[in-house]
Amino acid sequence: MNKKLKTISKVLMFLFLILNSLFLINACSCSSSAQQEANIPSEVLEKGNRFIISKTGEEFFKKYIQPDFSKSKEIKEGYFLLYNFYMPEKPFVNGMIRLTVDSTGTVLTDREISGIPNCIQTPTDCVFIIDENQAVEIAKQNKLEEGIKEWHKGFVWDVNYNKYIWRILSTLHEMIGDFGYRGNGTQIIIDPNSGDVLAIDDWRIN
Repeated sequence: MNKKLKTISKVLMFLFLILNSLFLINACSCSSSAQQEANIPSEVLEKGNRFIISKTGEEFFKKYIQPDFSKSKEIKEGYFLLYNFYMPEKPFVNGMIRLTVDSTGTVLTDREISGIPNCIQTPTDCVFIIDENQAVEIAKQNKLEEGIKEWHKGFVWDVNYNKYIWRILSTLHEMIGDFGYRGNGTQIIIDPNSGDVLAIDDWRIN
């Protein structure tokens, strides 16, 4: 009986190893196929990766950042590269990294570079301890006006602060017609790493 159980156990383990190997091969094949469809040379992608790693560190990059081959593409200047930035243990941390490189993979610093947290230079900008509920509480504590509709809440990259922030918008007036959308209100900008209020000011769309 024990011999039969051992034999069955070995067979199951063997089958598991085969299935796992097939899964890994398929995953690698899909990734390679997607890269080929996006027409991004490996050496170009590697340089893009290394540029991001120079800001985030290699471990952070491997854990949380993946190239999006469905949105990366060849352009006149070289290549537009887009990466998804997502932390599974903190689902609100869900952003996009965008950069443009020339035909050799050198990053074009005169074009948009956004969404890369500078964890090496400022590690405190990569802890992300304030989730949406906490950000809302901070907004309430700072008396953000209730407005005429539910607050719009977003975990977004801000080019002015060059970091990810919570932006919560309160709408005080709005109109929609043939002229398009018009509205105004108040916004609060919160640091998701410390909970500090970075700004409270007005917004307007005419």
